[in-house]
Amino acid sequence: MSHDLVISNGFLVDGSGTPGRHADIAVDGDIITAVEPAGSITAGTRTVDADGRLVTPGFVDVHTHYDAQVSWDPWVTPSSWHGVTTVVMGNCGVGFAPARPDQHDWLIQLMEGVEDIPGSALTEGITWGWESFPEYLDRLAEMPRVLDVGAQIGHGPLRAYVMGERSMDDGPASNDDISAMAALVEEALRAGAFGFSTSRTPLHRAKDGELVPGTNADERELLGIGAAIRRVGRGVFQFAPDHAYVPVKEWPWMRRLAALTGQPVSVNVNQPDSAPHVWREVMGLLDQAHQDGLPIFAQVAGRTIGILYCLQGSVHPLLFHPAYQEIAHLPLA
Repeated sequence: MSHDLVISNGFLVDGSGTPGRHADIAVDGDIITAVEPAGSITAGTRTVDADGRLVTPGFVDVHTHYDAQVSWDPWVTPSSWHGVTTVVMGNCGVGFAPARPDQHDWLIQLMEGVEDIPGSALTEGITWGWESFPEYLDRLAEMPRVLDVGAQIGHGPLRAYVMGERSMDDGPASNDDISAMAALVEEALRAGAFGFSTSRTPLHRAKDGELVPGTNADERELLGIGAAIRRVGRGVFQFAPDHAYVPVKEWPWMRRLAALTGQPVSVNVNQPDSAPHVWREVMGLLDQAHQDGLPIFAQVAGRTIGILYCLQGSVHPLLFHPAYQEIAHLPLA
């Protein structure tokens, strides 16, 4: 039998947990139709010799910030260069939808501060053509890409869209605010959003130093948004915590949220210098949650986080030193 495509002699790591092995892979149309020991499949309209190379399923990167780049870059680089076939964006409570026309510059400086993406690139690259989250998804669907993208609706743009300047205050959201945010989350999920994300860490700040809206949101607001996930019946609740305080401050409401929605709650887990052993406690809490049937999951970086340091950037080694704070407002020259 002749196949459309044969990938021969590659070292196959198939993701199942079984040991890697040399194999031939046959593809017909868009379906893998055979996987056999190397040298077994020889007839193919097209053959790719993968000798000396790894052959794997595509990687899914669940934590990215391509929310702007996907509106202009069909290659979604550099992820597409490294075997990633699906990216999930909209993490950490930041993104670009929903967006009122007068909030575009503010959303850009929010992303610039939190993720250190140059605001000039965002300003020049984004061609705004949406306001609601469903309109954002529709706009993204118009552009063919080399990989798949999944979007989450972020707490920052959502809270700013509903509450305006009040979204940056420490005061709690009103019942009407929460109902409006929940309705927009439900609308986004039904339109195809993967979930909702928020930030709870003081490290995430806009370029002007303001915290991401929702950083200090109370449990009433978080569970109100969770109720929208429950109504739809699907959707991840992802958040970036203040890592040193996950077990103390965050875990009780996380358990209540997971019980309410029945859907995955995904929390970033790092090893901060201020609490180098807290991850062990978090792992224990995760084990207990799973024993209790609560779908709480850790999101762990595949490598240490890298940061470009400079005094003109949003992060540098002197940032948290009191002596620097005394002169931080002064010009560099």
